[in-house]
Amino acid sequence: VNPFINSINPSFFEITVAMAFDYFAREKVDIAIIEVGLGGRLDSTNVITPELSVITNISYDHMNLLGDTLSAIATEKAGIIKKNIPVVIGEFNSETREVFERIASRQSADLQYAGLKRYVSDWRSTANQSTVTVINQHTNIPEEYELDLPGYYQNKNLLTVLEAIEVLRQKGWQINKQHIKEGLAHTKKKTGLHGRWEQINKEPAIILDVAHNEDGIKQLLAQLELTDHHNLHLVMGMVKDKEVEKILRLLPKEATYYFTRAQIPRALPEKSLGAMALAAGLSGNSFPSVSEALHSAKARAHPNDLILVFGSVFVVAEVAIP
Repeated sequence: VNPFINSINPSFFEITVAMAFDYFAREKVDIAIIEVGLGGRLDSTNVITPELSVITNISYDHMNLLGDTLSAIATEKAGIIKKNIPVVIGEFNSETREVFERIASRQSADLQYAGLKRYVSDWRSTANQSTVTVINQHTNIPEEYELDLPGYYQNKNLLTVLEAIEVLRQKGWQINKQHIKEGLAHTKKKTGLHGRWEQINKEPAIILDVAHNEDGIKQLLAQLELTDHHNLHLVMGMVKDKEVEKILRLLPKEATYYFTRAQIPRALPEKSLGAMALAAGLSGNSFPSVSEALHSAKARAHPNDLILVFGSVFVVAEVAIP
């Protein structure tokens, strides 16, 4: 791709997408799961014609580029819906549903809502595993799944996955129950996925989570409500283009904070983050690196405390993949 870089001046993401697609084509992959970088309609990944389109949820993120209403953001996300290609929606509300149905109708795309087909009746979790019971709305038959991603918020993702697989099976894909259970039980192992309520230490518990926007932080706080711990230590770093003030207002004031930054140009300086947090009523110290912040948290934490590292994929990566 190098000769094209000088002539069309693509972004780093566009370059890597082109390289990835070229590699997939050369290797003749059976199936590639492609996640958009930002939005959908104008994203460089949107040049493909997929077997299936999936939209997980719509939240307020990248509003400077995607719009400042859920309807506007949904319109950008729904740009991945293709002519006569089925689409599965993970979550919706009345505002986004209208957008999805209008665009799917225009594209003659079969539209399915995951949450209307199945529901979670039971969820149990240990340090790095969860057991989820899912009931089919039409048959009332329960099905139990083991997941190596323990976060409660994975329940919504699970319903979306199950509906996506059902659509693929209707298209002729040979995917049986054992395939599904094997994949779900070893998702992290098979994909190298890190930072989804990932516990890396006991006494004190150290958990990594890549939540970095308002909706993700709300899910994270709901998970904290389900977690036994004494004192809470939050190691936090963010990038500059997030709605930092909104996120800081959501966070618990009784926690001890360790403000830091990933070693990338996009990172919000730790002292700037600390000053914004102080204005939001949060207290803590600033550290120039993630390792220093985590070291300080571990030095102060008691065995029954919880240390949570969050706020940015890049911050979590510096712990998960040192």
